[in-house]
Amino acid sequence: MSGIASVPAIILTISMIGFTGLAREAGLDWMQTTFMVFSIWALPAKIIIVGSIAAGLSLPAVALAVCLSSMRLMPMIVSLMPELRTPQTSKWKLIVLSHFIAITCWVFAMENLRYAPREKRLVFFAGFALTLNFLNLVVVASAFHLLGQFPPLVTASLAFLTPVYFLMSLFGSAREHAGKYGLFIGMALLPIAHWIAPDLDILVAGIAGGILAFAAGKMAEKRDSAA
Repeated sequence: MSGIASVPAIILTISMIGFTGLAREAGLDWMQTTFMVFSIWALPAKIIIVGSIAAGLSLPAVALAVCLSSMRLMPMIVSLMPELRTPQTSKWKLIVLSHFIAITCWVFAMENLRYAPREKRLVFFAGFALTLNFLNLVVVASAFHLLGQFPPLVTASLAFLTPVYFLMSLFGSAREHAGKYGLFIGMALLPIAHWIAPDLDILVAGIAGGILAFAAGKMAEKRDSAA
């Protein structure tokens, strides 16, 4: 349970308070807001839904935006499942726990699972993910009732903590050159992609940055092996 008091978990919880303020401003009640915490674990997807509701977008447009934002979770699931699985692990357990794989749980798991015996890793991850989810359910429900509406600047600042922190976390946990290059190349390409295709800027910057980072990483590996 020490992971619940870790910096990633604390920042996620603070960011959830910012999400609560956004949800209130969009006209959601506390039950809808709390249900979103359980049913949609990734914070960016929740913020997209709340922003889309406030903008009056149609349901198909909201669903498409959430699907596109959640595509980034698939590589996390693919990379984490082999770390949790044993020959005796039931598939339904992996399917259920895959719902809780978002950036907070993924970074924590990738940094800490290596220190746990393989047969205990599933329980270790489940304990962390379920406890973190329940904690944020309580925090969001309490914040909705107790804190009232936040000033827009405060709400935005709280929600912005998560991407800033995890940008640094992903850089620190990257095991290959390509992972680190991808962060910088993607950030550099985003303004250009926004100028070229404002509606697809993140997707374009991500695909182009990933390809360039992969190529740069391979070149760096060859250089290191030759040295």
